[in-house]
Amino acid sequence: MSSNPVAETVASLMPRAKAELTELVAFRSVADFDQYPRSESEGAARWVADALAAEGFQDVALLDTPDGTQSVYGFLPGPEGARTVLLYAHYDVQPPLDEAGWDTPPFELTERAGRWYGRGTADCKGGVVMHLLALRALKANGGIPVHVKFIAEGSEEMGTGGLERYAEAHPELLAADTLVIGDAGNFRVGLPTVTSTLRGMTMLRVQVDTLRGNLHSGQFGGAAPDALAALIRVLDSLRAEDGSTTVDGLTRGSSWDGLQYDEEQFREDAKVLDGVGLIGSGTVADRIWARPAVTVLGIDCPPVVGATPSVQASARALISLRVPPGVDAAEATKLLQAHLEAHTPWGARVATEQVGQGQPFRADTSSPAYQAMAEAMAEAYPGQEMQYAGQGGSIPLCNTLAALYPDAEILLIGLSEPEAQIHAVNESVSPEELERLSVAEALFLRNYAAG
Repeated sequence: MSSNPVAETVASLMPRAKAELTELVAFRSVADFDQYPRSESEGAARWVADALAAEGFQDVALLDTPDGTQSVYGFLPGPEGARTVLLYAHYDVQPPLDEAGWDTPPFELTERAGRWYGRGTADCKGGVVMHLLALRALKANGGIPVHVKFIAEGSEEMGTGGLERYAEAHPELLAADTLVIGDAGNFRVGLPTVTSTLRGMTMLRVQVDTLRGNLHSGQFGGAAPDALAALIRVLDSLRAEDGSTTVDGLTRGSSWDGLQYDEEQFREDAKVLDGVGLIGSGTVADRIWARPAVTVLGIDCPPVVGATPSVQASARALISLRVPPGVDAAEATKLLQAHLEAHTPWGARVATEQVGQGQPFRADTSSPAYQAMAEAMAEAYPGQEMQYAGQGGSIPLCNTLAALYPDAEILLIGLSEPEAQIHAVNESVSPEELERLSVAEALFLRNYAAG
């Protein structure tokens, strides 16, 4: 990293950053209160609010959003007449999945082989700390040259839209000249990257019913319609032979013309087993950034252990559909529902329920804020130029903010590079990446104020 006062300050703050991230990771802040206590999320929200207050933020508030969670807001005034920048992150996390599959406890930050492990270290509690580091570095080196609004969401991972609806009801709250969304990531460690597109998302529960109750498979199997078999048929209809997503009426998507993703590198990043092929067609970048993708997230059916010889009367699945920019997520939801109903065999009863939705996003990379970030990243990552990449995941708030503030510039950066394994077991963050991106964000705020 280049030797400059901002970089030196961030380097000196890294032990504090580790201690703070350790505290924040310890909260089991999964915004699914059927699985995790609400008090864990509320504790994380209070931690963020206290951190903002300690940095001199005004109007610090815990916002009760319509989905029953809390977002944390604060305002830090800058010089008179300065631009306003919104810094975003979220403190809620994905469930840890199988805790036994973690090498170390998921809610205890553990250092191993130069990385910090724990749920939320990269996605996105590390983003909260990144913003704090950048602001502290500027305060120690001449002051913060912009007005700063800080918002930490409490239910981003659930896709329940609490902050989006709150922002729509209070449009003045998050208004800013530029929005820095700290929930994306570099293409890989050491390669500074802004995310210029996001796929949108819809999630549906589908239930298939065929009988009034389970039946003995020896007595009735072969004629009695099996709901689990019917569900399997429906789910299989969502993919072509090569694994491409096939939803009746849904556009196939387009091609990606930016940064490309080497297929062998993708296999390594995705930990694909030897001999197992990738699915879909086109380049890897086409498939993960520019085309729709369906995933079966879970199936309710009897587990193998303890299963009885029965014909199943009911079966249920949770399905995610990612859609690229240019495709309306609401329309995709309708097409997916119609497809599921049309492909359910044997006259079985089928019901669908939407449980989450977010629109895709495409940034304006020609804006002045992108030039300011390119210069900042080149300084924070000597010898590297800023790259543009897509992201297969969704951040529904981006589209809400883009609609509320059409003149605002939106940049997506963050800590979720491939080695971070976000949403999987053994999630981790590179402390060097946290340090460099904090420097880049601080320099960006300075460049942007001067531009």
